[in-house]
Amino acid sequence: MHDIRAIRDDPAAFDAGLAKRGLAPQAATLLQLDETRRSALTETQTLQTRRNEASKAIGAAKARRDDDTAQALMAEVAAIKARMAHIDETAAASQTALDAAIAAIPNLPADDVPEGADEAGNVEVKRWGEPRAFDFAARDHADLGPALGVDFEAGGRIAGSRFTVLRGQAARLHRALGQFMIDVQTQENGYTEAWPPLLVRDEAAFGTSQLPKFRDDLFQTTDGRWLIPTAEVSLTNLVREQIQVESALPMRFTALTPCFRSEAGAAGRDTKGFIRQHQFEKVELVSIATPDQADAEHERMTLAAETILERLGLPYRRMLLCTGDMGFGARKTFDLEVWLPGQSTYREISSCSQCGDFQARRMDARYRPAEGTGGRGTTSFVHTLNGSGLAVGRTFVALLENYQQVDGSVTVPEALRPYTGGLDRLVPA
Repeated sequence: MHDIRAIRDDPAAFDAGLAKRGLAPQAATLLQLDETRRSALTETQTLQTRRNEASKAIGAAKARRDDDTAQALMAEVAAIKARMAHIDETAAASQTALDAAIAAIPNLPADDVPEGADEAGNVEVKRWGEPRAFDFAARDHADLGPALGVDFEAGGRIAGSRFTVLRGQAARLHRALGQFMIDVQTQENGYTEAWPPLLVRDEAAFGTSQLPKFRDDLFQTTDGRWLIPTAEVSLTNLVREQIQVESALPMRFTALTPCFRSEAGAAGRDTKGFIRQHQFEKVELVSIATPDQADAEHERMTLAAETILERLGLPYRRMLLCTGDMGFGARKTFDLEVWLPGQSTYREISSCSQCGDFQARRMDARYRPAEGTGGRGTTSFVHTLNGSGLAVGRTFVALLENYQQVDGSVTVPEALRPYTGGLDRLVPA
């Protein structure tokens, strides 16, 4: 959510930020709605003052038995009340229209985000690991998987497309991945584990920018709640409508949860295999920070996600997303892309985003600066960050493809073996 006062103070800077996103200027439209609302409120205050004066004058006129004056004043008060009712409607309509318009506008990019129309404008920041040189033709996970317990057909029979059943050794490896990730993030990287709701209210989904823009990408229950598309929704909303003390920041949360996405905006993409599912698991990382902490926290979070890939020996690259490829609520995003030899390309496995105070305004999440910092007695909006540490299903895919053997078996990385009961290899049936 944007601050209308900031737009009022510098509309040109606001429109310049939108231009980097490839969007048309909107400051003038927003300021017109704001002016209508403010004018109505000013007129209401003026009329309230006059109504109070007239009401007192009515009592005085009646006390001196001046009925004509009293009747005239009473007629004036009645007219003022009618006018105020009309103005209140105008102010409320302007406020609703302004709120809706602002809620539909994405976050403005940070100054160091490269401009670009789409993923072609993303910039590679670093690369880790060398893709394995195979002495046989590397296979796609969708071809490897069925013999290892990845049952695409059963998932389809039970629930339809983009659902998969994992059996036996495949299910165990998938479970091991999630447990390994959550242990690293909690025991080594300082994140506090949470077990949050998988169903959330409108307000929570709005707070992290899923509503209203991405309504069609979500699953909704019959009682109006939403299945979370990511634990970011639940974890970030832990601080909604709260005021934190500065000394408690940054706060770091993590959760391993199922996630649900209708993928309405991804028709035709990755229809084969385990890459894009309606139901999947993910370890989410969320940080709540002060503005001064946010940049360092963003780097720290990204490194925490990279740690998992490096422990598993999976080659990856870090990409700084351009303005045209960045998410709605983000002001800066690093994507981690893992090497998939079956596709001979890098594919996204984590996005780590800094959102500034964009989500905090929608959630009314604040902090109180410490004494001696010039902010005693005041509150400011926190800055929020979120990232995947990692998407379990996509990491499972990366393991199958990078550790596949010529006989169709898959070697289990050393880091995972304590979580697989010593299982060191997936063997085809």
